[in-house]
Amino acid sequence: MLPTLQEGDHVLVRPGVAFVEPGAVVLVQHPHRTDQRLVKRVEHITSDGALFVVGDNPKASTDSRAFGVVPRGNVLGVVVGRLN
Repeated sequence: MLPTLQEGDHVLVRPGVAFVEPGAVVLVQHPHRTDQRLVKRVEHITSDGALFVVGDNPKASTDSRAFGVVPRGNVLGVVVGRLN
């Protein structure tokens, strides 16, 4: 699958987590590195409410397969648009 976002794209983000569901593209705070924000797609939501996030290019993405699930509190918002 081709990535939804390309290097250099700017995104519009709706703050909050009210509309987070599988398939949504979200801006999250890295769960282990407070200096890093990531844009990832929600693959699924665990039974305790954390998000399993993945990149659209699995071979080149650092995501939940590497760092685990992302707590809902780390979700900064939902991506609603892209500018390139």
